[in-house]
Order: sequence, then C-alpha cells, then structure tokens
Amino acid sequence: MATIEDFHKLEFKVAVIKEVTEHPNADRLYVVTLDVGDKTKQVVAGIRGSYQKEELIGRQVVLVDNLDPAILRGVESQGMILAASDENGIVVVSPEKPVKLGSVVK
Repeated sequence: MATIEDFHKLEFKVAVIKEVTEHPNADRLYVVTLDVGDKTKQVVAGIRGSYQKEELIGRQVVLVDNLDPAILRGVESQGMILAASDENGIVVVSPEKPVKLGSVVK
C-alpha cells in the first residue's frame, strides 16, 4: 500500500501534445512530444490502438514529470501520460478546461 508521502514524491503536471509519431519498433506505441511550459519532453505511450495521431495533437494531458527516463523498445521515454483503461480501450486523462502548461496536478 502506498502512503501519502509516496504520492507526494510524484510530480503530475499539465502538458500539451505537440507531435505524435509511430514508434519504429512497436505497433501499439506512439512517441509523443509534450510541451510542459518550461521544457519539452518525449514520452512513449501505449495509446496507439485507441487514438489517431490527429486526435492527440493540441490536447492537454496529465504527465508524470519526474520519472527516471526509460528506454522502451529502443526509444527513450521521459515521463508517463496518465490514462484509464477498460474493455472499451484507453482514455488519456485531460483537464476539463484549458489550464496553464506546467500547472501542478494534486
């Protein structure tokens, strides 16, 4: 079980998706470029089966900003886009209304 202190170690921020490309080595993954306000990040996301690239461009999402970088199928991922999934597919977590990029989600 996680404690509130564990939760506070994670930094959730609002980012906007600027670019989406197919992962060169995985059919279910996108390589996503995000603008977090003060920086740009690249994230590998397993949302390709639920979204067309055009649906994602310009969308604000919630990013886990302080994860250690990971190499996923040969491509570096510098964070994680939050998403929910059920039998109907995957849905990215987005703010209800536009907010300033880099805003902290708590």
